[in-house]
Amino acid sequence: MPERKMSPVLKWAGGKTQLLEHIVGNMPADYNNYYEPFIGGAAVLLGISPEQAFINDVNEQLVNLYTQLKIAADSVIAKVNEIDATPCTKELYYAIREQYNTKISSRDFDSECAALMIWINKHCFNGLYRVNSKGLFNVPYNNKVNGKSIDENNIRAISEYLQKADITITCLDFEKACDGVSSGDFVYFDSPYVPESVTASFTDYTIDGFTIADHKRLAALFKRLDGIGAKVMLSNNDVPLVHSLYKGYNIQSLNVKRMINRNANKRTGKEVLITNY
Repeated sequence: MPERKMSPVLKWAGGKTQLLEHIVGNMPADYNNYYEPFIGGAAVLLGISPEQAFINDVNEQLVNLYTQLKIAADSVIAKVNEIDATPCTKELYYAIREQYNTKISSRDFDSECAALMIWINKHCFNGLYRVNSKGLFNVPYNNKVNGKSIDENNIRAISEYLQKADITITCLDFEKACDGVSSGDFVYFDSPYVPESVTASFTDYTIDGFTIADHKRLAALFKRLDGIGAKVMLSNNDVPLVHSLYKGYNIQSLNVKRMINRNANKRTGKEVLITNY
């Protein structure tokens, strides 16, 4: 549908750009509506660009980002370019981070908030998105002084796609986001992952995190959707708990690179792609 290839505007933990070809190759040949309850960096959505989709995330800032890219892309671009016009010193970074956190605290969702999110993502350490117990962004500066934070043509292409296609954007719990799923629909789940170990527990994309209980709830939802005739795909870490939760379904193991890990020696791993078809 779009005239040019689109790519994510954020670096996002667990982003699927590197696995996109494999994911697309394992999607069903035909389906009705497309659902992505954990939209994250949107690599899959932008890669397949369906004409109708329901996208969702519990992260309010992330949902605002896609909403603003749809309705106010020019304002987002203008604000990012305004900040980029000044070299990014450590002082500027922390001033912008404070400004962003003020908007988070006041739940002020607008084009400026979306622009701040994009800019901070390019200038924070390793592109992490992490919040503290109060829901405030707390990732430190990455010492990147110069360089553009956006590809304007890419943002305009995304905006055009979100406007022309029938894309519903919601900010709900993942179960609620799937209330409308019917037989023949396709659902792709890319939730925060089950930790590889007790120490690998980076799931704080939102103030609530994503618990083992949530993973069990997700597995139960996967089975319910399977039961009504939906086509379901899920990505996660290749760990025993995941194999146990999805026993009986098709499970493929994949080698992946994890560039967001601060330890370069731990930037490789294994994930699974699970389908009910």
